[in-house]
Formats: sequence, structure tokens, C-alpha cells
Amino acid sequence: MKRYTSLSSQRRAHVKLPFMKFALALLLSLPLSAATPCATATPGCTEKVPLGGRGRYSLIYRNHPLDTPNPGLKHALIVIHGVGRNADWYFASGMAGAFLAGAVEDTMVIAPRFASGTGGGCRDVLLNGEISWPCSGWTGGEAAPDLPGVFSYALIDTLVRHLGDRKRFPAIEQIVIVGHSAGGQFMHRYLAVTGIIKEVEIPVRFIVANPSSYLYLDAIRPAEGVVCTKEEGCKGEFTEFKGASCGNFDLWKYGMVKRTGYAAKVADEDLRSNMIGRDVTYLLGEWDNLPGNNLDASCSGMAQGPNRLMRGLNYYNYIRSRHKASHKVVTVPSCGHNARCMFTSDAALPVLFPR
Repeated sequence: MKRYTSLSSQRRAHVKLPFMKFALALLLSLPLSAATPCATATPGCTEKVPLGGRGRYSLIYRNHPLDTPNPGLKHALIVIHGVGRNADWYFASGMAGAFLAGAVEDTMVIAPRFASGTGGGCRDVLLNGEISWPCSGWTGGEAAPDLPGVFSYALIDTLVRHLGDRKRFPAIEQIVIVGHSAGGQFMHRYLAVTGIIKEVEIPVRFIVANPSSYLYLDAIRPAEGVVCTKEEGCKGEFTEFKGASCGNFDLWKYGMVKRTGYAAKVADEDLRSNMIGRDVTYLLGEWDNLPGNNLDASCSGMAQGPNRLMRGLNYYNYIRSRHKASHKVVTVPSCGHNARCMFTSDAALPVLFPR
């Protein structure tokens, strides 16, 4: 029997506790040993991932040390945070899901922090040597302002390469990378341009959760009034978009035109092949169907649909019908735009923690 099918209501109640109570309950539930996983989003559960040389790094939260060989780990989950860059909260949410799935001890859970102190809405307190990524450009794979050529997507490449090291982790069977909200935008573009999965022997699965927009492979968009579902497909047509007042609708990151940063080095045919051929699941909240929560309300965003749920269902049907991709979609009941709800739901657990 798969572990996530035998959860008790007592365990599930832990997810609703305040963070420190949840972490304490998690620790007390585990056997005491030298390999007891780190469970709290505190400095003791962080590591510095070198990037760009000159002593520079990005910070990650993780439950098992990256540099300590661990033959007991069978799975890895990398969790990409949203626009708030709150990697600590996303680490806690990933750990909550791992706990409910019975996967804490044999799964590496990692939550990287794309910190930014560039001003505006990004005023993170950076540690000495910590990389400051562009305030919004980190989702599209842009370079750090003071490290030309060092792109945000390279941090995930580095982590995947590290997890694929058979000398450290000989038993890891697969790597799952999930991004929620702005992290979902990051994930959808990253999976299309990264070449890292060709370097590692381990299967890599991508989960795109509740993003505000998607990367289209051509100028086709849902016509006004289109309604799409997983079961019945779409009622209405997808046509070439001709919005005269929306000239940016097909520019990167909405489309493939004028790609920048990490994506600029990837050929068109490789990007399309990557997007179509990779193992992708769209994780959509049933109640994520309202404006707000930083929904992209630009004309380029609105060209993809009126809300996050519809944009996800539109894209799922588009990529399968027009480009014959075998992508999957899971609609999560009773969840809106909330990663904790998404990552701990019965519908999402087998996707995040496959057995």
C-alpha cells in the first residue's frame, strides 16, 4: 500500500498547527538517530550553495545535508517559492507534505531562496556573500545584477546535478521539482530551457502549480469565451492572437520571442522539444479562480484566460491538442491560491511524493 493512502486524521491535524508546533510534532514522530532529518526553517537547516565564484552563494533550506553521503535517500523534492521569496514557509509546506506522505526520512526536501535586495518590493536582508537576484527577473532565469552570466535557473541546475551524484546519493530514484505561484512561472519556463536532465541518470519530473501565466510555443491563444475542462476538453476555439493593443503577448516570458537571460542560449527547436517531451504535471487549485494574489492582469496575462484555474486548464488542453504533449493535470479540491493547502492535499501527495 502506498504510504499516502494510510494517513490518520491525527497526523493530518499537525498541518494546521502553528509552524513551531508542527516542527516539534514532526521531530517527536521520528526515531532518534544521527540521521534524524532537520525539520525546522531555522539557520540550522540551511546550506550555502556556491554559485558564480568569488565566495558567492544562494541559501537553501533542506532536511538532509547536501554534502553528506546518504544511501538511505530514495527521492528528492525541490520546492520553489512564490513572489514573497519566503523559502522558509515553502520548506515548512514541503516538509508537511512529506510528513503526511510518510516520506520524511527517505526524501531530500530542498527549498532554495531567491533573495533580492534590489529595492522596490524586494528588500530582503542578505547575508554576507549571498547573491541578490532580480526582484521579478528571477522567475524568468535572469542574471544576478552584479554577476553577469550567473542566472537564477543555474541554481536549480546545480542542485539537480548535486542530487544526481551517485557517490553521494546512490539510491535516489527520481527528482521532483515543484513551483507554486511565481515559482510556478519559474518552473514552467525552466523546464523548457534547462539541459540539466540530460546530464543526470535520474528521472526528473516537473510540477507547475497555480502560476499566473504560461509559456506558449506559438501565437495561438484561447479565443474570448473559451471554457476548458480536463474531462471534456474546450468549448470554443484557440486562434492566432491579434490584439493590436497587446504587442507584448508573445514576448518572453509569455511566448518565445526575444528571449533573455538563461533562455536566450536555447534554440527554438530545443525549447519546443523540451516543453513537449518532458514529464510535466499541472497542479491547479479548484478555488484558485478569482482575481487577486498578484494575478497577472496585463493584456498578455489576460490573453491566456481570466484567472489561474482557467489559464491552467486552457494551457493543458492547448499543449496536448495542438502539440501532442503527454502532460498531466490534477485539480486539487477545496484549495485556492495557497501552497500549504496544495502540498498537503490528498490529490497532490502522490504527485509530489510518487512511490
